[in-house]
Amino acid sequence: MISMALNLLWVVLGGLPMALAWWVAALICAITIVGLPWARSCWVMGLFSLWPFGSEAVNRRDLRGRGDLGTGPLGLIGNVIWFLVAGWWLALGHLSSALACFVTIIGIPFGIQHIKLALIALAPVGMTVVKSKGLD
Repeated sequence: MISMALNLLWVVLGGLPMALAWWVAALICAITIVGLPWARSCWVMGLFSLWPFGSEAVNRRDLRGRGDLGTGPLGLIGNVIWFLVAGWWLALGHLSSALACFVTIIGIPFGIQHIKLALIALAPVGMTVVKSKGLD
């Protein structure tokens, strides 16, 4: 119940623009064909950006206890390419949104969430979104 209320406030108070930024990145990745490996991740992170409370992003290696394509050396290369092409501007968007949220006391939890999303935006390859055990 609490996560639903926080998510509704999040969307109304600015979560939608950053979700749209992730989806624009997904569209650009899909159009370029070369970016297809990142397009689905952008879509998932866009959904997470739109509705972040009650979920968390975790490393797939930590979640499953074993590595995969995105958590090994190719994942590292994918994250470097991602950072150079799109990660830095999505991270800047989340950081500027966080600063705007930190202006008010009620915005502090939202600012913290934007900081978490900015860190994910820097290196999303190898991450997945799962339901958290917290606010519900």
